[in-house]
Amino acid sequence: MLNIFNKTKIRISKLNLIPMQKEIFHRLSRIDQLIRIKGTGTPSELADKIGISERSTYEYIKLMKDFGAPVLYSRQRKSYYYKQEGRFLISFLID
Repeated sequence: MLNIFNKTKIRISKLNLIPMQKEIFHRLSRIDQLIRIKGTGTPSELADKIGISERSTYEYIKLMKDFGAPVLYSRQRKSYYYKQEGRFLISFLID
């Protein structure tokens, strides 16, 4: 019985995967938008703006950096910014 319950639980969690992925993409897009206008505020303020924890904010910023985004933080401006002008895109490119 326990094994059947565990397998059912796994199937249910897979159904939630696509909405979760869309939420991740939406948050990355929103963070990018706020970075481009230098309107993120502090990490805590950014977390409040997009509805996540401060710890998750650091994880999203790290993810963006891992994908090559030149994200920096200005203590003077109290905002994240890009070292170079640009934007963070998640898209499909046609060859």
